[in-house]
Amino acid sequence: MAQSVEELPTTKVAAPVAPPEDRSVARRRMLTFLVLCAGFVMTQLDMMIVNVAFPALEHEFRGSTVAGLSWTLNAYTIVFAALLVPAGRLSDRSSRKGGFLIGLGLFTVASTLCAIAQNVPELVAARVLQAAGAAAMVPTALGLLLAAYPAEKRGGAIRAWTAVGGIAAAIAPILGGSLVNLDWRWIFLVNLPFGIAALLVGRRVLPANQEPATGPVPDLFGAVFLILGIASLALGLVKAPEWGWGSVNFVGAIAVAVASFAAFFVRSARHAHPVLPLGLLKLRSFSIANVLALTFNIAFAAMLFSFMLWAETVWGYSALKTGLALAPGTFLMPPLAFSVGKLVKRFGVTAVITTGCVLLTGALAWWAALAAADASYWSMLLPGAVLAPVGTILVITALVGVVTRDLPAPSYATGSAVNMMVRQIGLTVGVSVFIAAFGTPHGVAETVKAFQHGWVVTAALAGAAALVALLLAALPKETAAAKG
Repeated sequence: MAQSVEELPTTKVAAPVAPPEDRSVARRRMLTFLVLCAGFVMTQLDMMIVNVAFPALEHEFRGSTVAGLSWTLNAYTIVFAALLVPAGRLSDRSSRKGGFLIGLGLFTVASTLCAIAQNVPELVAARVLQAAGAAAMVPTALGLLLAAYPAEKRGGAIRAWTAVGGIAAAIAPILGGSLVNLDWRWIFLVNLPFGIAALLVGRRVLPANQEPATGPVPDLFGAVFLILGIASLALGLVKAPEWGWGSVNFVGAIAVAVASFAAFFVRSARHAHPVLPLGLLKLRSFSIANVLALTFNIAFAAMLFSFMLWAETVWGYSALKTGLALAPGTFLMPPLAFSVGKLVKRFGVTAVITTGCVLLTGALAWWAALAAADASYWSMLLPGAVLAPVGTILVITALVGVVTRDLPAPSYATGSAVNMMVRQIGLTVGVSVFIAAFGTPHGVAETVKAFQHGWVVTAALAGAAALVALLLAALPKETAAAKG
């Protein structure tokens, strides 16, 4: 009886006040989540979707080459990679909310500039602005997500946010194909309503920094050296078939790349807040994981780029049909991502990642062996279109735990940003490597042989990633602290 009397006043007092407050908090969190997802989805879509639009861009900008148009991809990934760490640190020092909204606004404006571009240089310049906006959004989004949710709900929020990005990557070829069928400019115009809505809502709901970080300004000069190094390397690779591998131009581009990378590492060693904290490389797990990420992403980027190019140029598929041709594998990626943790616990991270690398190698080798202008989709492209995405999700998902397992807590965000930077560099180099291996074929027969050569080179890179993955078996077992 006494117990029920105590409960009654509590119920009367709490009932009118708590529910509205809870609904308000929940609504704000959900809006925050949706805003952050909108930004993340746009960056992921625009990283992948341009692959589908290549033939349309070639038709629009007559006289342009595959090597020239590759900069619509490379410019984005190079600048995105180089600015990830500096942009994240600048936001930590000032305002994550402000950094995210500035990045979102820049990305939205740049999308408009992409859509109205009248030539390839204008489109590449607009893609550079897009990448700068993406670099400001992505590293700040995770911090904003953590600030919006209590500790017990953060894990679920992060998993959901990551899954949304995976779904965006999976549907990018199909969505891109549908939009390109209308007009290639729609792959950029589609960002406008989402970007404007996210800006308006984000201003009201995104949490502000409680305690902005202090310390030196991030090393922006280091980022410039990194951009120059990657751009010079990519330029040398994509132009090598035209210039000649022993030409002055090729040697000069590679010399500039080497000098720029050397300057970048010197800056990283001397600067208080470098783009790449060299001390993290002393962690074997972190070093191996990033070498593996670089190698695997080179092969992955070449695989995706070549698949789209083959389907649309050799077989004459429409952009939509090309996207659907890759769909059987890409639709498996989001659900598989949630199963990788169980596979790692049962078989070990080395086995899972090595298997993923072998699957990608097998897909590329299959295409190289069966490539023919009159081949069947079901016998040639489909097996690889399933194996490659499955292998990719195994590697990417399992590798996240390796990257972060031995990082000290204060370096978790920095280490994750460095790994993302390395993966973006891999995407740039991958497209450039395939173009270099592809060369400048003439006629159908030469084109088929060029694809076969490119796929053999790419399969070798995927195989090299599998060998790097085997080094993970020599790592000491993860500590209880690291697991927690």
